[in-house]
Formats: sequence, C-alpha cells, structure tokens
Amino acid sequence: MTKRQKYSKRARREHRQGYLFITPAIIITGIFIALSVFFIIYLSFHKVNLFKDEYNFIGIKNYKRLFTDETTRVAFKNTIMFSLVVVPVQTFLALIIASVLNSNIKGKTMFRTIYFLPTLTSSSALTLIFMFIFNVNGPVNALLLKMGILQSGVNFLSNPSFALKVIMAMNIWSTIPYYMTLYIANLQDLPTNLYEAASIDGAGPIRIFFSIILPYLKPMTTYVLLTGIIGTLQMFDQAYIFSNGSGGPANSTLTVSLLIYRYAFGTQNAMGFAATLAIVLAILIFTVSMLAQKANKAESLY
Repeated sequence: MTKRQKYSKRARREHRQGYLFITPAIIITGIFIALSVFFIIYLSFHKVNLFKDEYNFIGIKNYKRLFTDETTRVAFKNTIMFSLVVVPVQTFLALIIASVLNSNIKGKTMFRTIYFLPTLTSSSALTLIFMFIFNVNGPVNALLLKMGILQSGVNFLSNPSFALKVIMAMNIWSTIPYYMTLYIANLQDLPTNLYEAASIDGAGPIRIFFSIILPYLKPMTTYVLLTGIIGTLQMFDQAYIFSNGSGGPANSTLTVSLLIYRYAFGTQNAMGFAATLAIVLAILIFTVSMLAQKANKAESLY
C-alpha cells in the first residue's frame, strides 16, 4: 500500500469519525428546527383549530389576509418604527460611551461597573421598573411637575403617543451596557502606535475617533447592528408585560411577535395565520440583516 493510499484511508476514517460525532447535533437540529420550519409552513396554508385538532386547507388565504388585516399593519408599523429608532441610538451611544471609558479618565473602572448593571437585570424586572418610573404618580411626572413643565400628571403608560416611546427608552437604556462592553473589549486590542502616530501628526480626539477608532470598530459595529435589528424586530416580552398582553393602549405597543402570540394562543384561535406572520417576520429579519451587513461590510482596516 502506497503512502498516498494510507493517507486517503486515514482521511476517510477521520471523516467518518467526524460525522459520527456531529450526528447527535444533526438529529437534534433536524427534529427541533428543520421539522418545525416545515410544520410552520404547513400550518400557514391551513385554518387550524387546535382544540378540535382540525386542519382545513385554505391555500394562500392567510397570506392574502396580511394585506387586508388592519391589526397586522399596525403591528408591523410599530415593530419597524421601534427598530428604526432603537438600533441606531443604542449603537451610537454605546460607541461614544465605550470610547470615553476606554480613555484615561479618572474612575473609568467604577463607571464601567455602574453602566453594566442594567445588563444583569432581567427584562421583566426592567419593564416593571420603567412602568413605575413613568407612572402618573412616578418620579418622571413628579420631576416635570416640580420644574413647571407640566400642569398635571401625564399617564405615559396609557397614552398611545408615549407608550411605545417608553419601551424604546427602556430598551435603549438596558442594551447600551452590553454593546458598550463589546466595544471596549474590541478597543483594548487597538494598537497603541496608531494613537501615537495620530498624536504626532497633530490629530485631536475627534479626528482620532473618526479616522482610527470608527474604522477599526467596523466589524464590531456590523455585529452590533445585526444583533440589534434581530432583537428589536423580535421584541415581545417588554410589550407583553407593559400592555398585559393586549398591545394597548390602542394597539400602540403591539408588535409582530406579540400579535403572533395573540393569534396563536389568544381568543382568535388562528394558529394558521400566526404561522404566516411568523414566516413573514423571519423573512423580514433575514432581508434587513443581509442589507445591513452589505451596507456595513465587516472588514477591518488593520
């Protein structure tokens, strides 16, 4: 047997061993992901009654309903607006705070610890805290009344003009620390000789930020944008707790994920239409993520 034949035989044996090791993962993925996806697609073409275990084929009626259902339009509008506001703001603020805390300011370790605390708190707890803060008898109203900005308290929680904005503020405040930490970790690897060369050339902090820090953090910014987009488009728990599952007031906090839950497990008993919404949301997330990745190519300059 030649050396090449021995190598080929050993390579085949290693390949078989490799496939054997990943077989459990393939089986689990196939059962819980692949089969689930096919089942969701199957449900989207049926009118489903889970209580009676009835599956009536209705073709593409669920997909046609997407264009005529007013509640669905409101849910998509709220979700897209939520993502358009939260993702850029949280990314920008996280980048600025990380750049400041990576400098030689005094007490930066203490500030990093303080800023990171919201990340350690559960989303449910943060929602309840913000509901208290923006309550008609909460600290925000008390402060605005004391400053003379308001003549009477405003119930931000039951006002359709403010309800979604409160959730936006909460989401931004709670996600900035996580992304800030990622940026700081990335900045730790930035070569110091770049700062020194920029200083010799007379570059100030602003020029260094835009010419060195920002390009260096481009791959991390792409990751932050992608995860931010995926997270905001899937936002469910905060809206559910805030509105007690109703999406109120006046559907102002209704998101697509919350609407899917309501159609699937609520009084409507429309699992087929909920499956259709889930498919459309998945396609939307994939499309937007790909566009964001293409717009901000994850290639480091260094």
